[in-house]
Amino acid sequence: MIRLPELPYAYEALQPTISSETMHTHHDKHHAKYVETVNQVVGELGLDGKSLEDILAEAERRSHTKLINNAGQAWNHAFFWDCMTPERRDPTGEIVGAIQAAFGDLAGLKTKFVQAGVDHFGSGWVWLAADGGQLSVTSTHDGGTLATQPQTPLLVCDLWEHAYYLDYKQDRKSFLETWFDRVADWEFAEAQFAAAQGRQQAWSFQEAA
Repeated sequence: MIRLPELPYAYEALQPTISSETMHTHHDKHHAKYVETVNQVVGELGLDGKSLEDILAEAERRSHTKLINNAGQAWNHAFFWDCMTPERRDPTGEIVGAIQAAFGDLAGLKTKFVQAGVDHFGSGWVWLAADGGQLSVTSTHDGGTLATQPQTPLLVCDLWEHAYYLDYKQDRKSFLETWFDRVADWEFAEAQFAAAQGRQQAWSFQEAA
């Protein structure tokens, strides 16, 4: 069985960017339901005791759509909680040079990140990822995840309406801009960037939970 990770901060800690009401609903209802469904399917398939990353890989091998979607959502949400902080600061260190090489500057990255999220039709996720030392912005649809992909995710923002509708209504762009400016955790992204280059262990669901 996997378990629902606790938030690394209080429910109200990300206000006013994300309200306490949204965080309660998002974590305690949506994320909890994905975890519950994963555990149900894992039990049926005899995959108990495996890590969520291994469960995802096995789900993809079996083309098990229900498990792929719910395990992806369980993983993505845990990563999402951990790549936000109430004590945001600008990026420092080696990642700054990588941002400049790929996007010109932090403002250029923000423009690319926000636009990718706005342009994504329907539900999904927008990611800042690293392939070695090279950065890129990409999106995945519905429960699509980078957990089983070659790129190392550094940051992700949830594009499902349940992530922002209570606070921003239909204005996904304002949500993404505010999220990037106020709660994206660059200390976390820097650690993931180091992991992308083999200098430390990358984030895993097991550690988050």
